[in-house]
Amino acid sequence: MVKRDKNLPLTETVYYILLALLQPAHGYIIMQKVEELSDGQVRMAAGTLYGAIENLLKLKFITPCQSDDSRRKVYVITEEGKRLLHLDYERMSHMIKVTEQNWE
Repeated sequence: MVKRDKNLPLTETVYYILLALLQPAHGYIIMQKVEELSDGQVRMAAGTLYGAIENLLKLKFITPCQSDDSRRKVYVITEEGKRLLHLDYERMSHMIKVTEQNWE
């Protein structure tokens, strides 16, 4: 059995934030993208988003990047963030496969 990364499973909100940041984006765009990706299932208040961003920055899953607009902070997922996103995707894919094989 493979030891699971201590950061998994990702919360649904964090998963969608990381997915949204496969392309550089600022806060408002991230909130819109998360809502779009989740088909409206996940809606975030600004405070929730910025708390998550601070945590993701500390974990080095995202990083600030250059922006043409000096008034907005733009973020992008890091290689470590991509690794975690992919691991969680694989975890959920396995759960779905096993469920489908055992569903009566």
